Amino acid sequence: MSKHLTTEQRRLLSNRGELKRKNPSKVRLCVFRSNTHIEIQAINDAKGCTLCAASSKEKGFKGKGHNIAGAAAVGKNFADRAKTAKLDDVYFDRGGYRYHGRVKALAEAIRAGGLKF
Repeated sequence: MSKHLTTEQRRLLSNRGELKRKNPSKVRLCVFRSNTHIEIQAINDAKGCTLCAASSKEKGFKGKGHNIAGAAAVGKNFADRAKTAKLDDVYFDRGGYRYHGRVKALAEAIRAGGLKF
């Protein structure tokens, strides 16, 4: 008997799967958002490794991860780390989260930091 998936679970699976199939050679910027924190990491799916990451859970992080200003600060930190890792050909995997609010602020801060996707 097959397991029934909710609409949200199907959207998560199809979004990530389609992105991996369409862009196998590019680096994926994967977002995780909880009620209190936001995290982003650059993943190379071909090698199966994380190149760089940033989170509101980090020890030196000043701000809060549950608001738009905190998400923008995480995006700025990530953009600085991505520059040192020399990332250029990437795509944004929002992971089924709507492109709005904290996810949008995170993406715009990364773009303002000089990363193009």
